[in-house]
Amino acid sequence: MKISRYHIILYSIILSALLSLGWWLGKDPVRDFKTSEPGLDNRGAAVKVNYNINIGEFFEQLNNESTDLQETWPRFRGEYFDNISRSPVKLIEKFGPSGPKVMWTAKLGEGHAGPAIYKGRVYLLDYDEELHSDMLRCFSLVSGKELWRRWYKVAVKRNHGMSRTVPAVNENYIVTIGPRSHVMCVNREDGKFLWGLNVEKDYNTEVPFWYTGQCPLVENDKLILATGGKALMIAVDCKTGKVLWETPNPDGWGMSHSSIMPYEFKGVRMYVYSAIGGVVGVAADGPNEGQVLWKSSRWNQQVVAPSALCLPDGKIFLTAGYGAGAMILKLSKADTTYRLDVLQEYKPVDGLASEQQTPLVYKSHIIGIMPKDAGALRNQMVCVDPSDFTKMIWTSGQAARFGLGPYMIADNKLFILSDDGTLTIARPSITNYTEIDHARVIEGQDAWGPLAIADGYLLMRDSKTLVCLDMAEGRKLK
Repeated sequence: MKISRYHIILYSIILSALLSLGWWLGKDPVRDFKTSEPGLDNRGAAVKVNYNINIGEFFEQLNNESTDLQETWPRFRGEYFDNISRSPVKLIEKFGPSGPKVMWTAKLGEGHAGPAIYKGRVYLLDYDEELHSDMLRCFSLVSGKELWRRWYKVAVKRNHGMSRTVPAVNENYIVTIGPRSHVMCVNREDGKFLWGLNVEKDYNTEVPFWYTGQCPLVENDKLILATGGKALMIAVDCKTGKVLWETPNPDGWGMSHSSIMPYEFKGVRMYVYSAIGGVVGVAADGPNEGQVLWKSSRWNQQVVAPSALCLPDGKIFLTAGYGAGAMILKLSKADTTYRLDVLQEYKPVDGLASEQQTPLVYKSHIIGIMPKDAGALRNQMVCVDPSDFTKMIWTSGQAARFGLGPYMIADNKLFILSDDGTLTIARPSITNYTEIDHARVIEGQDAWGPLAIADGYLLMRDSKTLVCLDMAEGRKLK
């Protein structure tokens, strides 16, 4: 029988279909599908770890400028770790018809790292994408001139930005920690390199989802850092780079985006840290310095950005994003024994919670911005009495919603930065929310980096620009 061309084509199609079906049946059709897990979405492509990083290798002097300014905002959340300025400088209440008084701007690598201020100098850890480098940049607070920069090469891929941390600065030292947990210590005055520490390499640390968000803590010329990996927490001599003590980590808790908070309770100073795995209090001084005083794995979230908020009566407020909500622990002490009790635990629709920023304490009340998954209160600023974190004293209302941006108190004014770069001035209160004024300062996005203020100069940023505003009332420019 003669087979026509039509039949040949038809048989070929059928054979091809049968082979494809057989291949498909022998293969798991969903094996390449991946579920979306909280904290893992939008994560950047993996970066091959390079342990041969020459920290502090490069330096450039750019300008010289003298200053007689003396005020400081020396670290994350300011001098007293509470995001409240004690400066006597009077600040404006309204921007006026000409709008905010912008002193200067500086272009940055994409990120959310906040600045520190020390006696007329601004210090900021940036990431330079052209040089592929973590870069500590020093600016004049008044003129915005870049005075010097110190950097080192390290591969970092963009992942909702790169740099996220605030330097710790005192009279002698500046300490930074980069996206991949490289620590650098330099002389404050001239940027001279002193020492570096590769935390990822030396402590087998797993860098958090969106790179390092923990800001370094320097007290008494000692760097206190939560490493995770081989040690839970360490102390390093800022002068020599020598590790002074290491806190064991038998449970394998990891580094979170949260920062260590000093806390004094019943006459005992400690460092409180909300880690991946639990929350811990480590002795800050005395014969047991560096030892665990208490810990609990009851608070165990995969993505933790806000720091622990420790109250004088022993209450510890813990919160995180991605639907985690919050937990309030009560710390008590009998002789040398500590006890932790859970007072409240709830989802963000039921009480005060935060995704990124740490709430602040004002007149024994707690003020914060609700996360996007807080139902009707999403992105509103709220105030609670710590006797019950689920009861709102006031809210900013549906017309005053914010985002992941920072907020602080200075000169009895509440400054709130929205995601789009709008700065709001409100009146801090324990009875109601009162907005005074607001203005769009930056035409950018993701204005999440922490605020800093000194001598009436307010520093804020979006993902790519640092801005300095003169907020002093009646100041005449020279």
